[in-house]
Amino acid sequence: MNVPQRRKPASEPAPSGSALASFLGRRRTGLLAGAVVLAAIVGVGWLWRQYGDAVGWAGDNLLEPATIDVRGVAPWVRADIKAEALKAASLDRGLPLTDPDLANRLARAFDTHPWVKRVIDVRLVHPPAATVEIVCREPAAMVAVRGGLLAVDAESVVLPSDDFSADIAAEYPRLTGIDSSPQGPEGSRWGDVVVEEGAAVASVIGPDWKALGLVECKPVIAAGVRRWDLIGPDAKIIRFGSAPGHESAGEPSAALKAAALRALVGHPLPDAGVDLTTPGS
Repeated sequence: MNVPQRRKPASEPAPSGSALASFLGRRRTGLLAGAVVLAAIVGVGWLWRQYGDAVGWAGDNLLEPATIDVRGVAPWVRADIKAEALKAASLDRGLPLTDPDLANRLARAFDTHPWVKRVIDVRLVHPPAATVEIVCREPAAMVAVRGGLLAVDAESVVLPSDDFSADIAAEYPRLTGIDSSPQGPEGSRWGDVVVEEGAAVASVIGPDWKALGLVECKPVIAAGVRRWDLIGPDAKIIRFGSAPGHESAGEPSAALKAAALRALVGHPLPDAGVDLTTPGS
């Protein structure tokens, strides 16, 4: 049987000298262009490493403390929150806007100030300026301790007491009968449930404290349960009862007690005192 012979594939013609030269020329051009781009990238990186900090610290890129506007500072705050927050965080100098973490650094600086409850927003603009929007804590009571008074807000967070004069401190409910001391620095919670309850009571009675002539708010234990008494003129007692959120069955809410207190303003307290723990009192 005859087997047909396979044809060998035709070999491609060898490139001519001119075609080869053209191909190599294109390759060289492409390699040269790539080398130029790579050199430019490396050069820019080297220049930035050498001079980037200088550009960032240039005068027209520096955020100065004077151009930081702090909004939301409450009228009862006497401290210079901006100066104190920047100094504590070592940010009381020119700060480069080129710092990608600058807004967060400013937010953390203000958030750690004892008067600041929270930072709402930080905005940076050029020419260098910043706006920091905050919410301040509000004093609710003065806690009587050995050696003086310590201010707290409604959540028992300790406030900078040096910011209160004696006259201003007298405007707020005074908590007595507290045996503990703050467990942390200013800006942190007191760390005692009794103070937490007292601060909550004070936040309810605060608006009428001075108008009623009250002088003291103290815990009283009755039948193993803590209640709160308000001491008025001539040691007359207003029995407030349980702290807000701790009312016993049938005891009026804090809102109803606040309304009853408001109704007492402008009227002398009866000798027998007032009991707010029973409905209709």
